[in-house]
Amino acid sequence: MENQPLFVSVIIPVYNGEKYLAEAIQNVKNQDYQPLEIIVIDDGSTDKTAEIAAQFKASIRYIYQQNSGPAAARNHGIKVANGDVIAFLDVDDLWSDDKLKLQANYLANNPSVEIVQGLIQQIQRFEDPENSHSIFKIVSNPYQFVYLGSSIYRKSLFAKIGLLDETLRYAEDMDLFFKAWESNISKVVLDQVTLLDISENLQMPSIATFGISSTPVPASPKVTDS
Repeated sequence: MENQPLFVSVIIPVYNGEKYLAEAIQNVKNQDYQPLEIIVIDDGSTDKTAEIAAQFKASIRYIYQQNSGPAAARNHGIKVANGDVIAFLDVDDLWSDDKLKLQANYLANNPSVEIVQGLIQQIQRFEDPENSHSIFKIVSNPYQFVYLGSSIYRKSLFAKIGLLDETLRYAEDMDLFFKAWESNISKVVLDQVTLLDISENLQMPSIATFGISSTPVPASPKVTDS
């Protein structure tokens, strides 16, 4: 018998992300498993980020803070989150449509697990000037790497190992995973793509392109990682 579904708080930290914020929010809204809340932490943006966020005011929590760095923005989100589970999405990345469903259901059915990680796939974004939209092309095989956005986390985890290190301007994800390893936190890696790491390419591709929705990697459903 499956346990009750968990409530997920999605945290999107953003700094001058007017170009991508709407797409990131819509990506979360399109998830097969709907989160309890989408929290956008604006880390002192000076562009039109606030205006873009206002277009989604009925479906997000928008919080502005003075520029303090990505770790501080994520920590702010954790502190105000109401969910049982935390999921991070960088404003210029996207999730596979079933990311939250795969990972939240795994946590719900495995109470001893505190982090569920997925695979990453690199995607290039090409602008199509004729149709005014983006085209995406897969440029890598799925791979495993320590990256905040590819995982979800029980909120209680942060009471055990602490929040993200705000003195770090990068690699705070590696620091968090190292602290989890030091504390013997149970982590599982699903053998399915959950994060699409987007890079920019202004030239249209000359080979076949793919839609942004990711399909699970055709392999075993999960691989444990102690």
